[in-house]
Amino acid sequence: MITLTHKMFLLPFLVAFVSCNAPPVPIDDIIIEKTFSPEQCLRAVKTGDYVRYHYNGMFPDGKKFDSSYDRGSTYNVFVGRRQLIAGMDKALVGMCVNERRLVKIPPHLAYGKDGYGDVIPPNSVLHFDVLLLDIWSSEDQVQINTYHRPENCDRKVQVSDYVRYHYNGTLLDGTLFDSSHTRMRTYDTYVGIGWLIAGMDQGLLGMCVGERRIVTMPPSLGYGENGDGSDIPPQASLVFDVVLLDLHNPKDEIAVEVQHLPDPCPRKSVVGDFMRYHYNGSLLDGTFFDSSYSRNRTYDTYVGKGYVISGMDQGLLGVCIGERRRITIPPHLAYGEEGSGTKIPGSAVLVFDVHVIDFHNPSDTVEVTTKKPEACSPTSKNGDYVKYHYNASLLDGTDIDSTYRYGKTYNVVLGAGQVVIGMEQGLVGMCVGERRRLVIPPHLGYGERGVEGEVPGSAVLVFDVEMIEMEEGLPEGYMYVWNNDVSPDLYVEMDKDKDGKIEPSEFSDYILKQVNEGHGRLAPGFDPHRLIENMFTNQDRNKDGHITEAEFKLKADEPNHDEL
Repeated sequence: MITLTHKMFLLPFLVAFVSCNAPPVPIDDIIIEKTFSPEQCLRAVKTGDYVRYHYNGMFPDGKKFDSSYDRGSTYNVFVGRRQLIAGMDKALVGMCVNERRLVKIPPHLAYGKDGYGDVIPPNSVLHFDVLLLDIWSSEDQVQINTYHRPENCDRKVQVSDYVRYHYNGTLLDGTLFDSSHTRMRTYDTYVGIGWLIAGMDQGLLGMCVGERRIVTMPPSLGYGENGDGSDIPPQASLVFDVVLLDLHNPKDEIAVEVQHLPDPCPRKSVVGDFMRYHYNGSLLDGTFFDSSYSRNRTYDTYVGKGYVISGMDQGLLGVCIGERRRITIPPHLAYGEEGSGTKIPGSAVLVFDVHVIDFHNPSDTVEVTTKKPEACSPTSKNGDYVKYHYNASLLDGTDIDSTYRYGKTYNVVLGAGQVVIGMEQGLVGMCVGERRRLVIPPHLGYGERGVEGEVPGSAVLVFDVEMIEMEEGLPEGYMYVWNNDVSPDLYVEMDKDKDGKIEPSEFSDYILKQVNEGHGRLAPGFDPHRLIENMFTNQDRNKDGHITEAEFKLKADEPNHDEL
């Protein structure tokens, strides 16, 4: 027996009951008392309709002679085709689903003077308490009532599309027989190729993602004469409240919508580039599943090499640095039928809103653009001591550092490994007053690790450099050079106390004196005392703490040492 969704209130009968053994009460026609009327009546019974209803059949004294409830099944019949007693044929016309009527039928519209076997005595007035549960016509088709349609609908369901949707399935009287919501998973299927009951195949066509509609179908387009053998009775109209969540076709490729294109765009990504980008990931119905922003770091990967899902590999090709684009990826180019984890269901279309921060290629070199002064000589080379200002940023314009804010230059010896390789390369060949923009790929910058809190891993760097001052360096391998001819009595001059050996203090005092008087020059940019100490160590061959005349050699005599 069905549990009704409405509380029934039986009103007092309009006429008094009479005993079945009393003389018949003359009634010319049926008497109908509506004991419950639903708020809405979208359709009323007409002659020729097929109906399903429950009833209790009683004599006027209240004695029950028949009941569909007792049999546990509704009474199913066409109205107005003489499949019922004449009074019931008339009584059902105009009824709405979930309407309840008390119908009093006189004998001549029931079983008349003959009665019906031992059940219905002759000339019996019959009372029927009727609850209408279903109504349809053999001419009925699928009925669609869309009660929510999204503002944007770029695509609608077509035959052979694959869809994911939620639904509540009820009988026409509101009895729930199934729901995808209670299972907490969508129903996923192809449309229009016979994988669904015919009414649902028709009812899903033309839907947009996010659309909600009521699909009502007659039994001929549902589960027909037999029902489903469980929750759906035979000859039942079905009502599905559907919301479409996803839609794609197995032939789909990715869809790319460019939302912002920077101007200029000197280069677009190609296969093999290494890219850093931010993204928000959602399902087609807008359900969020992941974001690089929430992790506060970019997603970094090679493009076109299979390191990401196929659709993203394709969608990241041909982009500009700074570009924003929406990439819509069908499941066969994403996570397929299995989905991924708990957030990406099987057969889900994915939508990525991508912002490209930077990209480079492992074969990239330092990119240099320059603005030279009219007189640009001499130019810097390895070994020179240079002083420069810079503004440092990422490719997207994010500031990293600036010497201007500290009010002092950055000073380095070129070729001494005091700055990243890309900066050393970019500073070579500059003159004082020259300005350069250096674009340095990460393998010539701070690499995959970056600088914690300052430079992200695998970041392309941009330095706007101005050369302020430059001091010529020494030839490669030299820590000190003579500006004049070398004295032939050099050893004697250094051995100030004439004891036949040069002590560290004698060596240091002599070299510093030559530098101060302009006779020689130490390599610029280094601690002079450390340089002199290294020079002494190189001359002290046996490491006994002093230099003998036999140990003492000039650079020309000992080419493998950084000597005098």
